[in-house]
Amino acid sequence: MPFAAIIFDFDGVIADSEVRANRTLAESLTAIGLPTSYEDCLRDYYGHNWQETQRRIEARLGRALPADFREQHRERARARFAEGFAPVPGAPEFLASLRGPRAIASSSSPAYIAASLDRFGLAHHFGEHVYSADGWDRGKPHPDIYLAAAKGLKVDPAACLAIEDSPTGALAALAAGMKVVGFCGAGHIADRAAHGTRLRELGVHHVAHSFDEMRVAAIP
Repeated sequence: MPFAAIIFDFDGVIADSEVRANRTLAESLTAIGLPTSYEDCLRDYYGHNWQETQRRIEARLGRALPADFREQHRERARARFAEGFAPVPGAPEFLASLRGPRAIASSSSPAYIAASLDRFGLAHHFGEHVYSADGWDRGKPHPDIYLAAAKGLKVDPAACLAIEDSPTGALAALAAGMKVVGFCGAGHIADRAAHGTRLRELGVHHVAHSFDEMRVAAIP
């Protein structure tokens, strides 16, 4: 492996979760009187932590969210995810092929990431190196979560490869000084060529449409 470590985003890279997550958020927002589509959620909230998502929602809503909104939304999400939830195709095999250090740098909550990794049987690939920007004032696209992951692994950020599917996350990893692969292999990316082009325009170093293509970037 030509990198000191590989740092993975979670949703849309390891967990094929973005369709369910964004459909659920659209339902939750519509239920409180803010009509929102799945496409709106991908455009406005995709890749951000809850704190930034809440700021954006409240700006559109013109008032504070109900105090119980996040918990009600989580209940709705748990029900939807229980219908079927799997890793991104090829992710388990790719992780099994790695020998060097790796970490997760995600905007999602630690409890959700841990439960999902356990469900997929992938927790042993990361151990304690799961980093979450949930609760942070500065989530992605700021570099903080990627810098925290590199620090936790005790590696130079410039020696890391980051794998990101969202423009927001790609900007965060680039700002951290990492080499970045724009990943287009999850179910929420309807037009993979267009998404790859968008990520290239942001400055990612390579685009992969599957984990087979990822091997070219990570394990030459």
